Amino acid sequence: MMIPKPTVGDTSWFTQDRFGLFIHWGLYALPARHEWVKHIEQIPDAVYDTYFRHFDPDLYDPDLWAEAASKAGMKYFVVTTKHHEGFCLWDSALTDYKATRTPAGRDLIGPMVDAFRANGMRVGFYHSLIDWHHPDFTIDDLHSLRQHPDRQTLNQGRDQRRYIEYLHGQVRELLTTYGRIDVLFYDFSYPPGSHGRPADYRGKGHDDWGSEALLQLTRQLQPGIIVNDRLDLDQVEGGWDIRTPEQFLPRQWVMFNGQPVVWETCQTFSGSWGYHRDENTWKSVDQLLHMLIEVVSKGGNLLLNVGPTGRGEFDERALDRLAGMGRWMHHHSRSIYGCTAAPEGIAPPADCRLTYNPTTRRLYVHVFAWPMGQLHLDGLAGRVEYAQLLNDASEVRISQPPPHQADVDGPGGQTLTLSLPVRQPSVAVPVIELFLK
Repeated sequence: MMIPKPTVGDTSWFTQDRFGLFIHWGLYALPARHEWVKHIEQIPDAVYDTYFRHFDPDLYDPDLWAEAASKAGMKYFVVTTKHHEGFCLWDSALTDYKATRTPAGRDLIGPMVDAFRANGMRVGFYHSLIDWHHPDFTIDDLHSLRQHPDRQTLNQGRDQRRYIEYLHGQVRELLTTYGRIDVLFYDFSYPPGSHGRPADYRGKGHDDWGSEALLQLTRQLQPGIIVNDRLDLDQVEGGWDIRTPEQFLPRQWVMFNGQPVVWETCQTFSGSWGYHRDENTWKSVDQLLHMLIEVVSKGGNLLLNVGPTGRGEFDERALDRLAGMGRWMHHHSRSIYGCTAAPEGIAPPADCRLTYNPTTRRLYVHVFAWPMGQLHLDGLAGRVEYAQLLNDASEVRISQPPPHQADVDGPGGQTLTLSLPVRQPSVAVPVIELFLK
């Protein structure tokens, strides 16, 4: 079984909990057409400020958010304290571009933290390294003003060093105001040459964020906090705790320099992180469950995103998916929590995925396509004490060849056969729980 090396941050709880909620919320909820709308449409500040003047989430009730996430089976959450647009959801002393200066008129982070903690969930903050609003953030090739005809003139007088002081100062506020913070998700670095960018690309990396000092500050203020891998410190010892592949499913356990690492993939219900009224490519509950199972079967975590509306609610599509996942998790969560990839040498049957709890020594067979009567698992003969369907704890009969049969049949003699009911159990993804000897 793959075991990543210890991390500086405390990932012991993280690899147990496996399932978290991402929340992208900001001014972009009002145009409701992608959280990068300012960048995509190259909207100048004078126009974008319309959303600042009208941001009034009057239906915001973080207790309802936390309840929906908890019932879905999520164990932690990560919220955008500030996205690339630069708008802050808390009452920062370092800017007026914040929720308390909008019609909302209040800190939106504090009540959220309290609500999720009250539901037994751990707390994480997403904080953008990028800021298209700050007057000292130099205009680069990713900026919303990147194609402005006066770009060079607009950059005169901007000082990235002053922006670094602002960035670090806001992180200090966040990590000293709301008690214990378990995760800090920085986003993101884009230096020249990274991710296929040309060598002459005008982007930003660790020097532009003061990343090493920022990481030191983060760990000093919140010992044990988990930090992601987007500070452009890949080659610095302890420069990150978790790898974070985004919007794709790795085909195997995520590796770095040939070694397995702690990892988490962040995914959306649809094609947008922020609330997108007209986005119609929403994944079904079955697709989302397959994704969760797939990720855990490869030793990872799933951070699944909701983009609340401008009035402060999870829209009906998000609530429908969360409720559907919760119905499945009610019966099957122990095939997710505390689980990881199956031990080496145990391969899943066709159309199945395996997860394994090393503490309880139980192997879970997630059946994506229900077979006709029997399911065969190679290499498990003589290794299983008992089997049952997880949704109702009903016995699944097992048959296996006598010990000497392997000498006659070769590898087939090590096959364990499960006798299944003809009809699939009435759950989205049936799970068979195997108690190993």
